[in-house]
Amino acid sequence: MCRLNTLPWTLLETELKRGRSSELILDILNQTCLHTVCLQHPPSVKYRRLFLQELIKMHESTTPEPLDELYDALSEVLGLGEESICYKTYFLPSGGTVSLTESQAVISEGTTGLVTWEAAMCLTEWALENPHMFRGRTLLELGSGVGLTGIALCRSCKPKKYIFSDFHPSVLQKLRANVELNSQGLSDVSVCVEELDWESVSENRLRDIDTDTVIAADVVYDPDIVDCLVSLLSRILKCSKNSSQPDVYIASTIRNPETYSFFKKQLTGAGLKHSIITGPTTQIFPYNRLSTIELIKLHL
Repeated sequence: MCRLNTLPWTLLETELKRGRSSELILDILNQTCLHTVCLQHPPSVKYRRLFLQELIKMHESTTPEPLDELYDALSEVLGLGEESICYKTYFLPSGGTVSLTESQAVISEGTTGLVTWEAAMCLTEWALENPHMFRGRTLLELGSGVGLTGIALCRSCKPKKYIFSDFHPSVLQKLRANVELNSQGLSDVSVCVEELDWESVSENRLRDIDTDTVIAADVVYDPDIVDCLVSLLSRILKCSKNSSQPDVYIASTIRNPETYSFFKKQLTGAGLKHSIITGPTTQIFPYNRLSTIELIKLHL
């Protein structure tokens, strides 16, 4: 789902002025608000209202003839009440979709884990460009949030097993619901959602998980949890059942350089090395490309 201000309104206005205004607008309406995905998993009422109002404005500026379907769609949306939770749908290169229930507020129910963050979209894009790195492997995701990365990887990269994990009760509830919502495309992968307390999880449990690959996105946002996170990552790398260490990838939006520098300093202090990985080259999801997002791989 694109931000409204990123949609090609100027290009649309140019096309409408060339004629076929009603035909083009109706085609857009059928591919958006009247599309099966939108009807089954509707975006927020506000988003649909603003989108339709802009379409009507464009249509009225190029033709005097009203388009009943446009006004019918807007009338239906205006009759709906806004809710705190809405659907967001992400389209995959394979042609499939991932529809998630997400909060409309950045912070909701005392957590930031009920929305999809930019680093998660970046990590997902990178993974979709490198499916061979996950195929047939057991993956553990830390701080899965609402589940975009894991569901997309299970759909497109075909791991053997995928373990979604988080700790906040509201996030776990939403995560389980989203995994179930998208379960139709996950039948070939062993999937589970687990509560994982970074501070108290035992080495025996980490060893039992026996993961080949660990991924996490936007988990470096609060200096108060950095020590706990670094300790967990260190234990994961050191307590593997196999002689080989698991691959560990962390994607971070660098909002506060001091916090991110502190994270890297603590990694060094724990004896963990890191290398920066080139990010995705293909733009799949709509997010702010001006944000500084870094993807690193950890090792001993």
